[in-house]
Amino acid sequence: MARLLDVHPIDPQPRAISQVVAVLRDGGLIAYPTDSGYALGATLGNQEAKDRIREIRRLDDKHHYTVICRDFAQLGQFVFVDNSIFRAIKSATPGPYTFILPATKEVPRKLLHAKKKTIGVRIPQSRVVQAILAELGEPLLSSTLILPGESEPMTQGWLVKEELDHAVDIVLDAGECGIEPTTVVDFSSGEPVIARAGAGDPTRFVG
Repeated sequence: MARLLDVHPIDPQPRAISQVVAVLRDGGLIAYPTDSGYALGATLGNQEAKDRIREIRRLDDKHHYTVICRDFAQLGQFVFVDNSIFRAIKSATPGPYTFILPATKEVPRKLLHAKKKTIGVRIPQSRVVQAILAELGEPLLSSTLILPGESEPMTQGWLVKEELDHAVDIVLDAGECGIEPTTVVDFSSGEPVIARAGAGDPTRFVG
């Protein structure tokens, strides 16, 4: 059964964050609130957790997993950011955007898009997520928690626990979270393509 942990959304308790990070380091899978609904998260090299995410969401090999980064410097370790798009991405982070970019060798091969060798990256505003990233000291492998047959992410902790009680190890509840998924901007061709319109304003990338 999953543990349900209550976390303060603005000033997350260090003890709760430490418990979450301990589970992540032990190979666990967490369901956590972001500024754009709930997501599933694990450490980057955790292949078993990736398989669990794929099973929960019934994903195929075309799915773009997301690397959740603490800041722009960390993001730059995992994707190639061309000078022409550097400013556009930097000005939108942190925020409700996911960017699809060519991956560096820091990203495990099994996480890459099968054909494009790309990965999604994101820097969230959520203080809870930022606290987890700071304590963990590395990015999170993540995927928005949209259940099969649904079009929007889950947004309430108690419902997540009810649905995924035997599929995840911890569910964090920080009260209300965003109700729209991120806007996904695909830069893999060098030009911005809106792959999904969501919480972030897409017009800042395409007129």
